[in-house]
Parts: sequence; structure tokens; C-alpha cells
Amino acid sequence: MRLVCTCLIFFLCAFKVFPQHIIHGKITDSQGQAVPFVSVYLKNTSKGTSANSEGEYALNTPAGKYEVVFKAIGYHTQSRQIEIVSNQLLNISLQAEVYELKDAVIQAGGEDPAFSIIRKAIRQRKNHLHEVQAYTAEVYIKGLQRMLAAPKKFLGRDVEKMGKEIGLDSNRQGILYLSESESKLSFMQPDKFKEEMIASKTSGSNRAFSFNRASDMRVNFYENMLEWEGLGNRPFISPIAENALFYYTYKLLGASMENGQLVNKIQVIPRRSADPVFRGNIYILEDSWRIHSLDLYLSKEANLNFVDTLKINQQFFPVGEKVWMPSSVRFDFTGGAFGFRFGGYFIALYKNYDLSPQLNKKDFAEVLHISREVNKKDSTYWQQTRPIPLTEEELRDYHKKEALAAKRESKAYLDSLDRVYNKFKPVSFLISGYNWRNRYKKEYYNLSSVVSSVFYNTVEGFGLDYKLSYRKQIDSLSNKNLFLSGKLHYGFSSEQLNGTFSAFFPVKSTNLGIQLGTDVQDLNNLGSISQLGNTVNSLLYERNYLKLYEKKIVQISATQRIGGGVLTSFSAEWANRNNLQNTSTYTFFPSTKSSFTSNNPLSPYTEDPLFPQNQSFKLGWRATYEFSKEYATYPGRRVYMPSKYPRLGLTYTKGIPSVLSSDVDYDLLSFDISKSDIKLGMYGKTSFYASLGKFLNNRRIFYTDYKHFVGNQSLTYTPQMRSYLFLDYYQFSTADKYLEGHWEHNFSSFFLNKIPLIRKLKLQEIAGLNYLATPVLKNYYEVYGGLEYLSFRALYGFSYRDGKKMDSGFRISYGF
Repeated sequence: MRLVCTCLIFFLCAFKVFPQHIIHGKITDSQGQAVPFVSVYLKNTSKGTSANSEGEYALNTPAGKYEVVFKAIGYHTQSRQIEIVSNQLLNISLQAEVYELKDAVIQAGGEDPAFSIIRKAIRQRKNHLHEVQAYTAEVYIKGLQRMLAAPKKFLGRDVEKMGKEIGLDSNRQGILYLSESESKLSFMQPDKFKEEMIASKTSGSNRAFSFNRASDMRVNFYENMLEWEGLGNRPFISPIAENALFYYTYKLLGASMENGQLVNKIQVIPRRSADPVFRGNIYILEDSWRIHSLDLYLSKEANLNFVDTLKINQQFFPVGEKVWMPSSVRFDFTGGAFGFRFGGYFIALYKNYDLSPQLNKKDFAEVLHISREVNKKDSTYWQQTRPIPLTEEELRDYHKKEALAAKRESKAYLDSLDRVYNKFKPVSFLISGYNWRNRYKKEYYNLSSVVSSVFYNTVEGFGLDYKLSYRKQIDSLSNKNLFLSGKLHYGFSSEQLNGTFSAFFPVKSTNLGIQLGTDVQDLNNLGSISQLGNTVNSLLYERNYLKLYEKKIVQISATQRIGGGVLTSFSAEWANRNNLQNTSTYTFFPSTKSSFTSNNPLSPYTEDPLFPQNQSFKLGWRATYEFSKEYATYPGRRVYMPSKYPRLGLTYTKGIPSVLSSDVDYDLLSFDISKSDIKLGMYGKTSFYASLGKFLNNRRIFYTDYKHFVGNQSLTYTPQMRSYLFLDYYQFSTADKYLEGHWEHNFSSFFLNKIPLIRKLKLQEIAGLNYLATPVLKNYYEVYGGLEYLSFRALYGFSYRDGKKMDSGFRISYGF
């Protein structure tokens, strides 16, 4: 308590300068136990605060007469008439609320009275959802995450040592994340939000910006479904949704009077435990049938990701004569995996509502604004404005980690870390490569591992594809970097050494790229089988899927956003292309049933050259358009938000003859439309990609200039919206017109969640369709279905050409 008293004395001294006074104290129950997070506000205003986790509160207010209201779910609301002339101590003892069942007789087999109340709340749901056309409010958010338990070691890493570096105690327990933020939130119907962060404070970092976002704390149970990305595979059903009676039963626990209004306490009970539904209590006001408050939770049975339990506590208070707005919302969570246990909370307090703000739609193009100054507020500022007093532990954490942060940013400390992590370890270098860094100068070098650099293909035999890179962070806030990389590529059978160099760097708002050198590249410019996949297939199964050619290249590129949702890129490339042939037929297990094919995918059994040596000079231009012009402003950069509408793309490639001895002469124009993760509520999410294109001129063109497609002939594949499961990597590339389409739907456990035991695996059902039409292929399509868990997929599909079955089989992918 000494630290808290010191903090309060500091408050008192600080506020002598201002015409403000502090009402402060502690809130307990009838047993003398602290009641945490009690809402404290001045009646008939939207000015308020909340008690902290130990029941302590502090409210700043000018001199005058007020009625101070103390409100907590499950306790009888109390108010005190008080005249403020100086700082004042006001301790409060709350009594547990008594909810009585009056005049409610339930016949055997009859319906609980709660159903009648819920039906009325459902009928009024849309009215309450849309009753406020616009508002502004000030929001204070505090987040705390705590490590509750951790193993001493994990995957060979010393967790105990790492814990001490971030401020955990000897038992690997303590605060992982503590942060506060203040924002101004603006809203306009139907769904326009804007947040301007005013202040930010993060324990342990003097430069970081709080992860707290008022937009992330928005929770509206007047919506039918609540979508929390990543928390679950499906949205969660509100207890007063239009179809809520299909998911819930209800029990009236009683009613009580508050300020002359009857508040009904209703228990929310899931009909089926595995549905994405809430449990707990919701409080409904009689006559207006609006939400008074709620105390709900989600459990493991709802198939949550990352956490075991999530509790939601939300309270409303009257703003104006007929409107109630959220006064606070709090999320409490616990979870764990692999011996780690964590828990914590995020709480948001709303005040100073304005229900008649002067806003227009143009104001909402910027959805979030964070300036460089928001984390520069000093301790005096926070002592004057912080509505929730710090606990002793939180105050210690700020002080301790402030010193740690200053130490971690010093050159001596960063150099000491580099001396440890930069030690060269031969075995580690062979397996995982070597990283060397200068943290103080923000320079990073990477040498790839020897093991991952080894390859085999029939064109070069065994070889090394060794990469090294350098990155210099120019501006951490704007995420601007200088990136240099080089590669040495040698085939022991072909006895050819190649090397490339590339550089990427920002120039104002444009990202420039340069590439030059000689390389052995895939004939399919979109990529076919991976180097590792081809090595395995060649050595174990005598299948050389990868087809290669030699390319000498000089290329420059530029990418820039041109206002709003338009992103453009331009490239100019000169290249000398040489055909290559097989030089090796080595395999671990020679077979009489299969044999290597030539490096010419169109003539697999003869070594005829696919194309003659040639030079090309081409220009490329691409523009994409996102219908949404909304963006978030961070210090030093602007990030555009994804649109709810599909993205449009236009690509044009021009092969120019004669320039720099160029042999090519062609024009390719293509258009594409795509959209990922279109949310369909309980039925999952769907994605699609469609493209059509045509060579307007193909007077002089070589195979490497063709339009290629992302095929697959191996058991494993890399999932992307443009990939096929069974299409030949090279056979159906075209120099004419084409139509390409892909559709995939993720049912988000809609079916499997209904099967006991299976639903605990959190598997997601996948179904999809791929289509391709060219003058040669005509009418090709694939259908498939399967399961997904995290980044692992297992699918089974069929392919058809002109209605006749071509292929079928399993395909798997993994993200590690």
C-alpha cells in the first residue's frame, strides 16, 4: 500500500496547480474484500472511471455538487451526494444485489418467463443498434498480460534466462505486457469508425506504441454475430440475435430496481455446448428491453483458439434522456500450451460522449491515426489523466522495466547481446545458417545453411545454391529498409558457376529494385516444384519435374501507391536466354519402370532444344485497385485497409524488338479479379481468383515469354489461390488467350464441430474448384475437398478435361 499512497500523494500535489480535485478511495464488499473494476461515474454525465483490480479508484473533477454512482454487476448500485471543495477520500462498501422472482409462476413443462423478455429484446434489437446515428467519445484502455507458469527450457532455449531479461521472477512468473492508451473514437452509421490515439504508454519500452486499440475493444451484442478474428473458426452468436432461440435457452434469475427502473437478470444457457455461444448472465431493462449490462464467457467447448476461457463484462449507462451507451467493457482471458500458462485482461472506459457531433463521411477515410508524439507523454501527464489507479505490482513493473528499457537501448548492452548471439557455431552454420547482427546500427547479415543449399537436378547434377543477404533498417517507424542479397549457384555436373546480385531500397514513397547477374531459372516464371521437392523426386523416384534454362539478366523495378486504393509497379528487363540440356542421370534407386525425361517439357524423350539462344527487352506494368480508400496512419507510414469488395488488377507486358538486340515482339494484356476470406457467418469464408488474358501480338515470342500457370504433379503442393492440384507444370502454357478461375471455401468446422471428440481437433473442412481454358486445353477443371489444421492441409481431388477424368489423388501441404 505504501507505493499506492505515494502515488496518491503525488496526485494531490500535482493537482494543486489545476482547478481539479480528486475523489478517491477503495471499494469493498460486505465481507471487506476488494471489488475490482467497479464503474464510478458522475450521474447525468458521461464522466467516470473504474476501480483497479484491487478495488481502488480515483476520479478527477472540478469543485461542485455531484451524485457519484458506484456500479458493478452482481452488486446493488450505490450513489453518494457529495460536494467537492478539495481532494476527498470516499470509501464504499457494496452489497450483493438481491434479484427476486415476483409474480412469476412457471407451470410444469411451461416456458420460463425469461423467454418472453428475450423475445422483446430481440424485437427491439435493431432499434437499439441504430438509435445513435453518430457519436464521439474518449476511450481509455489498459491491457495487462501475465505469465502464470513456464518450463525452465523449451526447444533447447533457456526460458529462465529469457524470462529474467524481460522482467519475470525466478519462478518465470510476472507481467509480460502492461500498457495504457487514450484515444478519441468517432462513429457514424452504419459502420464507420475512426480512432485517433492521443497518448500511449508501454511498460518496458520507451519507443514502442501500445497494442491497445479502441477498435479492437468494440463489442456490440445488438449485432447478430460477433466476429473476433483468430479467436475462433466461426463467429459467436449474440444471446439476443435474431436466431438466438435456436442456440440458447434462458432462465429468469430475478429482478431488482435501480433508479426506478426494473432490471431483469437472465441466465444464458447454450442448447448445444459445441456451438459458438456464450454462457453467463445478461441484464435486460424492463419496458425499453435494452441491455443494461452483461457478464458472459466463452469456454473451451466453443473451440477457442489460443485461450481456454474468455470473459466479457460490459456495462452501460444513460447518456441523454433515452440513450444508453457503453461505460466500460472488459475482457479477461486465460490460456496455455506446451507448459506455458498465461492470463490477463483488457479494459476500456468510455467518457465524454457527444451524440450530436459534426462529422461527415470524408472524415472516416482515415480509420486510425497514431502520431510520433503519442508515446512522449511524461509521468506527470499520466498521473493527471489515468482514470484507473495503478496497483503496487503495476507501479513496480513500470519503474523496473523503465530502467531495463534504457539499458536495452544502450550501445553497451546491445553490443553485449551481439557478442553472445554472433558467435560462430560450425554445426549450427551447416544446418541452419549463420546470422550476424549489429543491433545498435540496425544492421543484419545472413548466410544460408549449407544443408539447405545442396540440390540435385538432371541439368546440373549435384550443386550448391548459396545465398547471403544484408539488411539495414533505415527507419523503424516507417518500416523502411535497405536490402542487399547475392547468390552463388554451381552445378558439379554442368561445371557452370552463376551469380546474381539484387538490391531493394526506398526513395521517398517509391520502392526501387535492381537485379543483375546470371542464373539457372525455372522455365515456368510462376514457379513449379520446389528445389527440395525436385531433389527428393529425382534421387528417390527418378522423376525430374523441374525444367531449367540459363538467364543473364539486368532488371530495374519500381513500386508506388498512387492515391487511395491504386498500387502500381513498373519493370524494365534485358535478358539473354540459353536453352539447357541434361548432364546427369544419377538416382539412388534406378528403376526399369520409369526414367528421367529431357529438359524439354514439350519433347520429353528427345533432347531437342526448346528454343534457340535469344535476347529480350521487355517492359512490364501492373496496377491493382482496392475499392476501399480507408487507411491507418502510423508514425512514418500509411497502411491501407482491405476492401470488402474484390480487388481488380490489370497487367501489360510489352516485348520490344531491336532494342539492345532484342529478338522478341509481343504484347500481353490480362485482367484479374480476386477476393480472399469473404465471411459468410456460420458457414465459413470463401475466396476466389479469376483472370483472363490475351496476346494482342505474338509475332516473335519464345517459350519463356508464354503465359504460364501454377501447376502441380507432386504429392505435396504450396497452397495459393492461383494453384492447381494436377495440372502439368509446363505442358499447357500458352502464347494465345486464356481464362483461369479458382474458388475455395473454408467451412470453418461447420460440419465436424457437430461430431463429439472430432470437434476437439479443430479441423476445418475445405472444398474448391479450379478451371482453365486455352485454345489447346479447351475445358479443364479440378474439384477437391479435404481438411485443414493450422498450416497443414490434406486434400483429395479429381481433374477433368472436356468432361473426361484425367487424374485423381491426395495432395498435402504444410507450413513448416
